[in-house]
Amino acid sequence: MVWILRKCTKCGRYTLRKDRCPHCGGRVRIPHPPKFSPDDKYLKYRMALKRRAELNEGDVH
Repeated sequence: MVWILRKCTKCGRYTLRKDRCPHCGGRVRIPHPPKFSPDDKYLKYRMALKRRAELNEGDVH
């Protein structure tokens, strides 16, 4: 399935354009989360990054 809808990272408006927002010229991205797969090959790497981010977040004073 091809995702058609995009969301601007600057102004938050939705658009069908794939390159830039027609309103403000900001970057657009797909607003939908990735599909879930029980056979996720990269789960351990994402969890390690998440743990590392949580640990670094606790170090900030």
